Amino acid sequence: MVAARPKRVLMVAYHFPPLAGGSGILRTLGFARHLPDCGWQPLVLSPSASAYAQRGDTQLAQAGAQATVRRTLALDAARHFAIGGRYPRCLALPDRWSSWWLSAVPAGLRMIRAYRPDAIWSTYPIATAHLIALTLQKLSGLPWIADQRDPMLDDSDPQAPYPPEPRLHRMHAWIEQRIAARSAAIVCTTPGAIAAHQRRLAQVARERFHLIENGYDEDGYADTQERTGQRGRFLLLHSGVIYPSERDPQALFDALARLRRDGVLHACNFQLVLRATGHDAWLAGLLVKYAILDLVRLEPLQPHGAALQEMQAADGLLLLQAANCNGQIPAKLYEYLRCRRPILALTDAAGDSAAKLRHCGIDTIGQLASSGDCARALLRFLALARQGQAPLASPAAIALQSRQARSNALAALLDQVSHRSPT
Repeated sequence: MVAARPKRVLMVAYHFPPLAGGSGILRTLGFARHLPDCGWQPLVLSPSASAYAQRGDTQLAQAGAQATVRRTLALDAARHFAIGGRYPRCLALPDRWSSWWLSAVPAGLRMIRAYRPDAIWSTYPIATAHLIALTLQKLSGLPWIADQRDPMLDDSDPQAPYPPEPRLHRMHAWIEQRIAARSAAIVCTTPGAIAAHQRRLAQVARERFHLIENGYDEDGYADTQERTGQRGRFLLLHSGVIYPSERDPQALFDALARLRRDGVLHACNFQLVLRATGHDAWLAGLLVKYAILDLVRLEPLQPHGAALQEMQAADGLLLLQAANCNGQIPAKLYEYLRCRRPILALTDAAGDSAAKLRHCGIDTIGQLASSGDCARALLRFLALARQGQAPLASPAAIALQSRQARSNALAALLDQVSHRSPT
């Protein structure tokens, strides 16, 4: 009796180790790790290490022995083609790594001939990954799943479209239309993102859209005892990038300044740590502007395992998400949930982030756009956390957010689009 051919998926992803930093690495890495348990063998096609300005080896081993990884040459236009800090814009369409297409397509075809995968999966950002998958789909006829981890377009505000540069906007729109025409399924990470795609891509049948959220991996979490936040200085931590528009903390900083002037907060009873913001120089200027240097501390990027330990050691975890990102959920939210520490979310009450937290039983939420509401929410949060009464997600709700659960969902979708039966 001839053994059944194993199910395989070709995964095209820029965000993969040894790239250091960014939640996109964890999404692709999690699928590569857990899909074998779901009956699917991953074949990962990613750029060579030279494509990454920041590299680290700590996550390389997590891909797992069953993942086949191929790396091909990709040059960063901003680093490899710039003269005097300038480079031709044509070399950065649809992104700075467009050169990856030239090496990845031949390599992908060789992988298809050698391993005979049943489907192709690619993830955005970056857009070149979708262009590679689009080309491979056209040449092979394999079903293609387009993973829209972030939105490629946002035209909800005509005065501030995304991407703002017209040529790049037109190219992103073209790629999105090709995804609509040739993909077997479009995966989004939030309900709001699905709704936005459906508005723009009315020609796509609703059943082709699928929700597979981000999640957390169980590795790296310590077995810690629940704390009541009674130590002298309350440590509130924001771990990750703070974007000037999408996570602008100025209303919070103004609230901190007012509470400091009122004598409610001082350096002996409160400390906000902003870890790996990606915009330290801008934030440092704001801390001077609001005169809160003694209340807020900027800290550099650290390995992911150390970041998880810091989250679990904090008295509280801070989430920032502005109303212009109502259709997005920061990937760190899922790790925050797993840490089982009190969460203060300064966001928009109508957005997906607030809805996700409420669904998990967490109501310590304030409006990021309002200094007054930031102050109200912070004071309520501090009181609850210090008394050990801040709401936490239940173990059952947390388990539903794991990357194993997300991989189960992706495997089911792969079975569906490839017409392969579950094993």
